[in-house]
Amino acid sequence: MPTYSLRINGKSHDVEAEPDDTLLQVLRDDLDLTGSRYGCGEGQCGSCTVLVDNRAMRSCVVKVSAVTKAQIVTIEGLATGDTLHPVQQAFLEVEAFQCGYCTSGMVMATVALLRTNPSPTEADIVKVLDRNVCRCGTYPRIVKAVRLAAERLKTATPATAQEAQR
Repeated sequence: MPTYSLRINGKSHDVEAEPDDTLLQVLRDDLDLTGSRYGCGEGQCGSCTVLVDNRAMRSCVVKVSAVTKAQIVTIEGLATGDTLHPVQQAFLEVEAFQCGYCTSGMVMATVALLRTNPSPTEADIVKVLDRNVCRCGTYPRIVKAVRLAAERLKTATPATAQEAQR
């Protein structure tokens, strides 16, 4: 079985995996990073979303062999110590989740959105999160959390804003 070197949440990991193993399998089964959820297994529901080179990607359909040179960030890599990322904090404060199954994917998709569009309209938010399924239907609270996070990131100190962009 080949060994792959992955850069995840700022740390290097060498993992043995088959070339067709998915990034989600490696994250959950080999590295015990279980925040990314297995949902549909087809890249349609968004529960497995991670950042690969700052782009939201569905880890259930990304082959581990395709991301060996990439910077990968999971939900576990957003917080700094005990301080939540502004998007995580906004989701918590607004109670933008119920069962929590979709939350990590929604948060990661939101982080990617706010990196490319720091002032999204409601239509922008809906378009980006359209393929992230919330089984509980908390979409209005999710949109509210995205707006709150966007506002906070705009008014953040330069150090805080830079940290949120990691």
